[in-house]
Amino acid sequence: MKPDRLFIVDAFTNQRFKGNPAGVCLLKNGADVQWMQNIASELNLSETAFCFPDNSIYQLRWFTPTREVDLCGHATLATAHILFETRICQSNHIEFQTLSGRLTATMTDAGKIELDFPSEVPSSVDITKETLNSLGLSPIKIAANRLDVLMQLAAEKDVIEFSPDFDAVRTLNYRGLIVTARSDSDQYDIVSRCFYPAYGIDEDPVTGSAHCALSPYWSEILGKTELAAYQASARGGSLYLKLQEDRVMISGEAVTFCEIILS
Repeated sequence: MKPDRLFIVDAFTNQRFKGNPAGVCLLKNGADVQWMQNIASELNLSETAFCFPDNSIYQLRWFTPTREVDLCGHATLATAHILFETRICQSNHIEFQTLSGRLTATMTDAGKIELDFPSEVPSSVDITKETLNSLGLSPIKIAANRLDVLMQLAAEKDVIEFSPDFDAVRTLNYRGLIVTARSDSDQYDIVSRCFYPAYGIDEDPVTGSAHCALSPYWSEILGKTELAAYQASARGGSLYLKLQEDRVMISGEAVTFCEIILS
């Protein structure tokens, strides 16, 4: 079996080699799970999305190099970008059916793609001193949702300078670790970095699903429902967040790096 079309897209950026690269695999219909996992492992990107039409909506699944996941922002943005750019989708609105329910992507008048994602509100949790020592962190506050543990640090430089022990991150009973702080920049409200070594991703360049936690978390602290966020990985990426009750609107840009022709 071969994909109908296979792309690599840099998401949450308007520049190649920035943001988070995702594989986008367009299919005519469903595919075997092991085959999809093999494709994702071969591409070895943090996520590869598999998408096929189902009447008026699209079925969408996401795979890391080692496993399937039930929520991914940047690969959803990348998929929507390809469907819009190739004119496969003729409208400015797409509905996806996923393991996290119905998600949508809309092309805005400003040229950004807005994703409608669930708010994954984090709650305070306790982490042992031994674990914090092994991570090398002294957070102001610790919270977690069903996906990730989030640690607020004192300053942006602490986020940028953090050098994680990935073995220690693997011991957390969560998908991964988010470290975050207020931004020093006038351009952004918050900064973050995200680590998922248990999923085959030591540091994820830009993580849309992490902002399902960061949006409600920082909205409460800062007293505002619209936030500009920067994920301060080596590649870096920008996200624009709008909290609407139990949903987070995540907006960003994407650029196609290449289309892969398979023999």
